[in-house]
Amino acid sequence: MDTVDVQDTNRRVIEQFRAGGEVEGMHRERLVLLTTTGRRTGEPRTVPMMYHRDGERLLVVASNIGAPRTPDWYLNLAEDPRVTVEVDGRTFTAEALPLLGADYVRTWTELEKHYPFLADHRVKAREAKRVIPIVELSEED
Repeated sequence: MDTVDVQDTNRRVIEQFRAGGEVEGMHRERLVLLTTTGRRTGEPRTVPMMYHRDGERLLVVASNIGAPRTPDWYLNLAEDPRVTVEVDGRTFTAEALPLLGADYVRTWTELEKHYPFLADHRVKAREAKRVIPIVELSEED
């Protein structure tokens, strides 16, 4: 069985995304590049991920495919919520704000309607006693 090198895949996707053309194996219109500051290194860390628009809000989900561990990008933004976002041909600075309470519950329910695979991620994460964060990327003025 072939194993996928996530870092190599991410580098390829980032390069293709920034080049403005097709992103092999992905829906370009659903992708965002999120750059956080590494919590240990202080270096910029860019990851491609799927995003969702909720009205004016731009949301990303730290599902990590339901893994027991929260993704590194989320741990980075929890330490420093100032991030850089590349989406729809624009690059801007944003504050990453995790959703809480009733807003989280409402939004998660809506996300599962749009992306049924998130239900599987939630079940896997719950088995590891992890709640999957939803993050709003709020453009700074």
